[in-house]
Amino acid sequence: HFYCITMLTIITLRRITSKVVSRSLFSTAVKSKRNVDPVQESFLEEKCFLVDEKDSIIGQASKRDCHLVRKDGDILLHRAFSVFLFNKKRRFAVTEAITYPNMYTNTCCSHPVADFAGEDEEADAIGVRRAARRRLNYELGIPLEQIPLENLNYITRIYYKDEGNGKWGEHEIDYVLFFQGDVKVKPNSNEISEISFVPRNELDDYIPTLSGPMTPWFQMILKHRLRFWWDNLDNLEEIRDHKNILKLKL
Repeated sequence: HFYCITMLTIITLRRITSKVVSRSLFSTAVKSKRNVDPVQESFLEEKCFLVDEKDSIIGQASKRDCHLVRKDGDILLHRAFSVFLFNKKRRFAVTEAITYPNMYTNTCCSHPVADFAGEDEEADAIGVRRAARRRLNYELGIPLEQIPLENLNYITRIYYKDEGNGKWGEHEIDYVLFFQGDVKVKPNSNEISEISFVPRNELDDYIPTLSGPMTPWFQMILKHRLRFWWDNLDNLEEIRDHKNILKLKL
C-alpha cells in the first residue's frame, strides 16, 4: 500500500440514492502542481517485513523498495494489513487515500514496520494489530483510547500481486482486520482525501457513484468476500480463518 502525493480536504455532504443516506465526505482540492511531501517521502524509508508465501518473515526492505517493479516483473513480497471499520449502525467506512491517488479503498491500508517495536510479533497477529492501531490514529485521527487492540479483529490473510503502472506495484500478504464501533474521526489531510460511511443495503448503488477506480486489493475483497463478511459482523468467530492464506484475483 504505497504512499505519495499530498492533497488538501474540505467537508461536504451528498446522497447516493433517493433515500436520505448521509455520507460525510472530505472532498479533494488538488494543488495545481503536485510535489512529493517530505513526510510521505520519509515513510518510504520505513522498513517493511519481507515474507515468504507462508507468511514467515525472511528479512526487511524499505517501503520504497517493496513497491518497485523489477525489470522481470518481480516485486518483493511483504506483509501488510487492511482495516475495515464499521460504526454501530453497521455502516462501512470507505476512503479515498493518498496511497493510490484518486483511487478508493477500505478504511485504512498500511504495513507493520520494523521501525516500531513489537510490530513483528506473531501471536494472534498482535504486531499487525499494533500497526493498524497506530495507523488508524495517524491517518484518521481516531484517539488511541477508542481503538483497543482486543477490538481489532483479525479475520484472515490474503495473498495478491498487482504490477500497478509497471514502475510501482503491490505484492503482499495482507491481514484483514475488522473494527466495529462509533469513534471520533478527524482525517489527516496528508493521508485521506475522502471518507464515506456506507450502509450494507446501499453498497451496490454506492459503488457506481465513485469518482475514481478502486485499489486492486479492495476490488478483489469486494468481489469475493466483503458482502459475506459484512453479513456476518455478529458472527466473526465463525468466519475467521487464521490457517489459510486466500489467493484472490480480479
